[in-house]
Amino acid sequence: MNRLPALRRAAVREWGPLFTAVRQRLAARGVRALALTLTAVALTAVIQVTQNQAWGYGPVRSLGAVRAEDPLPLALLRTPLSLFVPALDLPVWGALAQILLVFGVAEVCLGRWRTLAVAYGATLAGTLYARIGVALGPGTFLGLPASDAQVVDTGPSAAVVGLAVYVCHQRRAWFTGTLVVLAMVVEVLVKDNLAGREHLAAIAAVLVVCGVREWRGRRRGSRNPGTVVRTCGPAAAGPGPGRRR
Repeated sequence: MNRLPALRRAAVREWGPLFTAVRQRLAARGVRALALTLTAVALTAVIQVTQNQAWGYGPVRSLGAVRAEDPLPLALLRTPLSLFVPALDLPVWGALAQILLVFGVAEVCLGRWRTLAVAYGATLAGTLYARIGVALGPGTFLGLPASDAQVVDTGPSAAVVGLAVYVCHQRRAWFTGTLVVLAMVVEVLVKDNLAGREHLAAIAAVLVVCGVREWRGRRRGSRNPGTVVRTCGPAAAGPGPGRRR
């Protein structure tokens, strides 16, 4: 029995709406639809070059390196820039590819500011979890060893994971979203470290936000049965007259 037609239909159901929204938005706005993404890629590349210079390593660490042992106000000030500081022990092309793909799709589907808000929220969730985990200690379920307080916490991975889950929820790509979550769970099971735990914290924070939005949308729908609740962001409506970005 040929399963290709069934697989093709499943792929269309899973990724068809997302692909259509991205294609239409890019056709309507061109490269302007990716302004945030291209800026993020360029900023990450510049920071990578800078931190590999003798004169640049110190300033990048002072402005964008976050540790759980840092005072909370200082960590909060550094967190936005830390998102664009690639980890020194990982290839920078991986970070750039993640930003270009996931940030690009998210920016097209969600809009510039919502993408930035979700990315920052996911990163902040991971940063705050690190502090809580270290405070709880390794003897508890969510606890972390004291040594993790000194781990430099930078890079876009938590933001990328959070955005991927958020976009999958908004576009009802349930299979893809489940795969992302399962991949992060497997990551922690295979190599239980701070980064993997922070990815799960980012996912948890995004799922809470998605759940609240879903609940509020259903509540509005029950109060106003004739109202169409939009859950897929700006791209679902197309460029349309009078819409600004």
